[in-house]
Amino acid sequence: MIFDSDGSTTIVFQEKTTLSIFLKNLNEAYPKIKADNIIVNLFSFSKLTADDILEFLQLSELHTNAKKSFVLVTDKVSYEEVPDAICVAPTIQEAHDIIEMEEIERDLEL
Repeated sequence: MIFDSDGSTTIVFQEKTTLSIFLKNLNEAYPKIKADNIIVNLFSFSKLTADDILEFLQLSELHTNAKKSFVLVTDKVSYEEVPDAICVAPTIQEAHDIIEMEEIERDLEL
């Protein structure tokens, strides 16, 4: 698992693994990065479905309830295919933009 930290945001990705192993590793590493906004880069997975994205729901809800952003990045599944509780962006830049907007909303207590 690879972590790329930039300020208060950490991008997480891993190459050559299955989704279940990736999720297991992410859950194990979560205590180390829980204070950051998290972007999960899923571009290394060639096939993803909306059901695969739902596997991240519990971690996403845990993180957003702690007032931090959690964004999955993939172009295989659109945000319209998943519940509002999971944030999906098609690019890393859009994920950064979403986090910036969410931080502004939290600062303004919206």
